[in-house]
Amino acid sequence: MRVEEIMTAHVHLMRPEQTVEEAAKVMAKHDLGFLPVATEDRLVGIITDRDITVRVIAEGRDGRARIGDVMSDEVKYCYSDQDVEEVRANMGDIQLRRLPVVSREKRLVGIVFLADAARKFDPGATGESLSDVTEARGEHSQEKGKGQ
Repeated sequence: MRVEEIMTAHVHLMRPEQTVEEAAKVMAKHDLGFLPVATEDRLVGIITDRDITVRVIAEGRDGRARIGDVMSDEVKYCYSDQDVEEVRANMGDIQLRRLPVVSREKRLVGIVFLADAARKFDPGATGESLSDVTEARGEHSQEKGKGQ
């Protein structure tokens, strides 16, 4: 089974020049914890609710801060034609619950969630996959571009 068969194709995108307040409103409206950041349909970063907390609020910035100034620009992703099991295992190894999905031309085409990958590939693997992600494996960096 390939990632494109289980991914969520409808993705809310933000642009680097938009404000953190705009991102937070989209997250609140759609109950999201992260948003891909793109220029056109090229993925350039990710902004998470944690980025907003750590890189905006904790640093004394306000909602007018530009997304491009606080987003994580070191983005992990997978390809739409990759094998679901390979991606599920990789997500557990790198401790991510969701990954942007890109075409081989590096155009953003969707999002894959670990729980969906585990459930659709092997329903019994869901707990194991989530356990891999939640297992403590060292320090987490909060520096810009790190910690995704």
